[in-house]
Amino acid sequence: MSDASLSPQPPEVYAGYYGEFTITAADRQEVFLYRLGLAIAAGAFSFGTALAIALGDQGWSQGLISGLFVAFCGGLGLSLTKIHIYLIPLHRLLQGFWFVGCGAAIAFGLIFPEPLFVTVLEKPQTLWGIGFLFAALTGIFFKEGFCFRRLETMLLTPLVPFLLLGHLTQLLPLAVAQIGFSLWSVLFIIFAARKFTQKPADDIGDKSVFDHLKQTQ
Repeated sequence: MSDASLSPQPPEVYAGYYGEFTITAADRQEVFLYRLGLAIAAGAFSFGTALAIALGDQGWSQGLISGLFVAFCGGLGLSLTKIHIYLIPLHRLLQGFWFVGCGAAIAFGLIFPEPLFVTVLEKPQTLWGIGFLFAALTGIFFKEGFCFRRLETMLLTPLVPFLLLGHLTQLLPLAVAQIGFSLWSVLFIIFAARKFTQKPADDIGDKSVFDHLKQTQ
């Protein structure tokens, strides 16, 4: 075996709009954490949805669903911290939505005695606050659909607000809502799983644009 084969390989150089750039170990870690947050959020949401549909009338499951919602919020928050979006105001807006939604969930948890799942189910108006969390999630779906044209994200972008508005207005029949949330769960899992098959550079984007934006601030 030659010495050349044992030497570290030089990092791949990418051509950006404002110049060349490389993907560092720190960049790869950010991408991994972004995808891990999505996986946590997708797993918690899907498991919670399955419990809600199958055992939503059981007291123990209602408490567990509320706990899974906390995990969903944590995963989503991690992803929103690590996501790469060229438009900084849009990035801050999605993070603001997450903050408002979490604040509303905490407030409702303190105000109402029943588990949060029951509160949202019986008081659809709570979505005026908690719904901001799902607005942030929809923003991620839109960004991913726009950048990568993944079928699951292009379906999720309109599906999420449709289901939430249907519950908010009480116009969506229960059977349709159950099918819709089941579909949301499956597509969310597919989306989160497929993220791990992409190259880290895909989620980093054009680093030269981010570097340029930092210099102009």
